[in-house]
Amino acid sequence: MNVSKENMLLYVVTDRTWLNGNKLYEQVEEIIKSGATFVQLREKNLDYDSFVAEGKEIRRITEKYKIPFVINDNIQVALAVGADGIHVGQKDLEAKKCRELIGEDKILGVSAQTKEQAILAEKNGADYIGVGAVFETSTKTDANPVTFETLKEICNSVSIPVIAIGGINEDNILKLKGSGIDGVAVISAVFAAKDKEKAVKTLLSLVKEAVS
Repeated sequence: MNVSKENMLLYVVTDRTWLNGNKLYEQVEEIIKSGATFVQLREKNLDYDSFVAEGKEIRRITEKYKIPFVINDNIQVALAVGADGIHVGQKDLEAKKCRELIGEDKILGVSAQTKEQAILAEKNGADYIGVGAVFETSTKTDANPVTFETLKEICNSVSIPVIAIGGINEDNILKLKGSGIDGVAVISAVFAAKDKEKAVKTLLSLVKEAVS
């Protein structure tokens, strides 16, 4: 699957913290129906079999709505569930090796915090760059902050889509306007919301303004 800038607008990363007895795939479907344009399944504590089973459930949903779907970090799971691709960080498997393992037809997303990291990721086969944390975040406590100037510099240094991630919500998203991003990645701004449909629609409207 090719990834377009339109796919990058509202990139949603899953978090089971706020399931409240619901199934993750049910929440993902609600979020997609509300306007999410991309889904990443992020699981740090599930065993392999549970991760694969969950991935297959969500894969059916994303195929139904023709939304790109990637797995965070785990290539074995990504291949087992037939995901569209994988997203890796700087501390995970090197982008060049990932591209070799997943092939040319899969999506490869890479996290970057500097212009140099972003340029290298594109050179090594990345389809898009995730930059963060652009704001303070409780989801990823080890993420160092990235300034607006660095975000803008990264956007100007690569030809592939760039999304901002980290602490983004409806109150601060417009602070990213003018940076050159193609979209935002959100976690708690959607999953912690009581009215997820409203949250997604509000964020989608704001991100369209932020990238214009």
